[in-house]
Amino acid sequence: MKKYDAIIVGAGPAGIFTALELIERAPAKKIVIIEKGKAVENRRCPKITTKKCVNCKPFCNITTGFSGAGAFSDGKLSLSYEVGGNLPELIGEDYAQEMIDYTDKIYLRFGADEKVEGIGNEEKIKEIRKRAIQSGLKLVDCPIRHLGTEKAQGLYLKIEQYLLEKGVEILFEHSCTDVAIKDGVCTGVTVQNGKTKQEFELKGEDIVIATGRMGAGWLEGICNAHGIGHQAGTVDIGVRVEVRNEIMEEVNKVLYESKLIGYPKPFKNKVRTFCQNPGGFVSQENYDDNLAVVNGHSYKDIKSNNTNLAILCSHNFSVPFNQPIQYAKKVGELTNMLGNGQILVQRYGDILDGKRTWPKELSQSNVRPTLPDAQAGDITSAMPYRTMINIINFIQAVDNVVPGFASKETLLYSPEIKFYSNRVVMDKDLNTNVKGLHCLGDSSGWTRGLMMASMMGVLMGQKLSEK
Repeated sequence: MKKYDAIIVGAGPAGIFTALELIERAPAKKIVIIEKGKAVENRRCPKITTKKCVNCKPFCNITTGFSGAGAFSDGKLSLSYEVGGNLPELIGEDYAQEMIDYTDKIYLRFGADEKVEGIGNEEKIKEIRKRAIQSGLKLVDCPIRHLGTEKAQGLYLKIEQYLLEKGVEILFEHSCTDVAIKDGVCTGVTVQNGKTKQEFELKGEDIVIATGRMGAGWLEGICNAHGIGHQAGTVDIGVRVEVRNEIMEEVNKVLYESKLIGYPKPFKNKVRTFCQNPGGFVSQENYDDNLAVVNGHSYKDIKSNNTNLAILCSHNFSVPFNQPIQYAKKVGELTNMLGNGQILVQRYGDILDGKRTWPKELSQSNVRPTLPDAQAGDITSAMPYRTMINIINFIQAVDNVVPGFASKETLLYSPEIKFYSNRVVMDKDLNTNVKGLHCLGDSSGWTRGLMMASMMGVLMGQKLSEK
């Protein structure tokens, strides 16, 4: 039975940067990464040729594989501790910013674009913030380093090759099915070969679970089965909005990504914008349980006529129901049912008029969908009332900041769901209540994005190198 100094489950940003920092600081350490997807150079989405999602099995190549969804997303690195989750609450805001700056240098070392978006233009930012305040919204102006979807893949390929050259073992197309815990100590994992389905065990001094949003539900099950301290957190349910670039021109130029937060009446849930893609493309992602969700990409060299962004409404459940991930999945499943397995799209004006959208109406609009196989329909038939009202009122508030945002032709795609609700209880050194077990990234509930997950991995690598 093989034994390692560190077993890392998941080759997303958190897992990758754990290995990267650990092998840099302690080159003698024996490290293995378990990843159920493929190497980044072997990840291919058939939609490039089929023009339609074919629901790849056993997993979606956009969300699974080396670098996780990061290699196939727009690749934005948020350079402020105020954006990307709640990790600063655990380790401190100043230290979090220091670690983000450190992690950013690693990205630059592997070829990230040196240009930072969203800095300068202070007077124009003040004017946008003024309009946000007048609309009851908070503007978080965060510096952004944009990798770009196609450039991100090349960057992560360099990291993958570097890790392999340094002796890090990566088991592609293998999945972790369980963890071994005895007398309060995690001693290893059970691994299944994705091709042969054979299982075997690996032993390790430290086990790092970094399974990303795709693995959030799996990690919740592991926590329940083994008594790993965790608590139900927040689940985000919403839509992907698409408008013409002309509408977002000022914000795109000045901020690149406008991060707006509001608490619209009557429910006053937190609603926020997320993942803005100027000149970008709306995309579909599939989870292992056949759940299709919407996302957005932005390339460096290929641009569309539209800008897309997510609007997410936060939901918290505690008594008597405390399974937010399952709740969000049910919402997504109902939406998929109405779209016959495809993403639903509806015009904002049709929602206000209480009618569904028809394909002919989309073809006559100024805003043409960049997700051509999205099914025109009625997202309000599946979206919870509370969520839908929050989104409608938030869009109307944003319209005062970005005139034209709430136009009749604005497109809303559904479902947009972020699975990072199960928050694992850890101390500032990233230790759980089980000795030798650590949980990182979006699946841990502490991060919500590429940079914060990467930074958490760097921090973990530093902690493990000191042992």
